[in-house]
Amino acid sequence: MDKHYGEIIEMTIRRNGYSISELSRMMKVNRRSIYNWFAQARFKPEIIFKIGVAIRHDFSKEFPELFTSEDFQREIEKSKQNFSATIQQVEEISYWKDKYISLLEEYNVALARQTQQFGRTTVLA
Repeated sequence: MDKHYGEIIEMTIRRNGYSISELSRMMKVNRRSIYNWFAQARFKPEIIFKIGVAIRHDFSKEFPELFTSEDFQREIEKSKQNFSATIQQVEEISYWKDKYISLLEEYNVALARQTQQFGRTTVLA
């Protein structure tokens, strides 16, 4: 009996707790495409591979004739490294944003003192 790729993949996705909306965002495809994949008995191994990497699941267990475990481990490790690099970039941006806001607040306080000192009542925001 042949494997039904779509059913196996759908069951794996749902078992791992992913919603179709979440998977469509991760893979940058629309939800209809994912539902179409579920209906197909066979489709390109590249799509299965991309789904596996997106949900961090090793499909070599379900499809040993298509993939090796090393294929998935290598790609999943790369995606983890990319994620770490992205987090580091976000933290760096946040640092400079916070520094800018802090300096702007200090400037507004100094400006308020100066306007009070010269008897003006308007404060710039």
